[in-house]
Formats: sequence, structure tokens, C-alpha cells
Amino acid sequence: MLITSDLITEKAKHFAIRIIKLYQHLTEKKKEFILSKQVLRSGTSIGANRTEAVYAFSGKDFLHKNEIALGECAETLYWLELLNIAGYITTKQFTSISADCEEILKLLTASVKSLKGKTR
Repeated sequence: MLITSDLITEKAKHFAIRIIKLYQHLTEKKKEFILSKQVLRSGTSIGANRTEAVYAFSGKDFLHKNEIALGECAETLYWLELLNIAGYITTKQFTSISADCEEILKLLTASVKSLKGKTR
């Protein structure tokens, strides 16, 4: 069965792949297991929540799942910042992956604002 997709969900899926590869790098090369697990969970959850929204029971449920995805995206950006500050990823790595995260964050923010206007 194919799941209906859209721009945000596709970007979140590609971002999740980057996060999985980052997790592998952090655990195998840097031997970092705590922050890497957190960024793995939140970074892969963005697209999962967007995909789950396809099967929402109502407009409010659809909005709620998008709000969760937005929160997970913001959390992921936080973990990426910590990984950079702690020296586990370089500034170049951080700049690249955080730019993808911020793009998704902007798209989700716009989507949630639009959805809130429709569910009132």
C-alpha cells in the first residue's frame, strides 16, 4: 500500500534518512549514545507524525498531529544545537543539517497556522 505524500512529508522523510545516518556516525565514530538517541527519535518522528495525519479522524486530529510534528522538529533543532556545541558535529555539519530542519520547521509552522484558521 502506498501512502499519500506531500512536500513536507517528503522533506521530512529525506531529513529522517540524514538523521539516521547522523545517528550511525555518532554512535560508531564518536561513541556518543545519549544525545544521538534523542535526535534519532525526534528527527524521525517528524515524518511519522505527518504520515499518521493522513489517517486522522477529523480536522482537529489532523491539526494535532501536525502540531506534534512541529514540536518534534523544534526539538530536533535543539538536539542538533547541543551536538554542535558539545563538539560531536562540526559547524559545517550542523549548518547543513540544521538548514534542512529549519526549512521543515518553517513549512510546518505555515501549515499549522493555516490549519488553525480552518478549524475555528
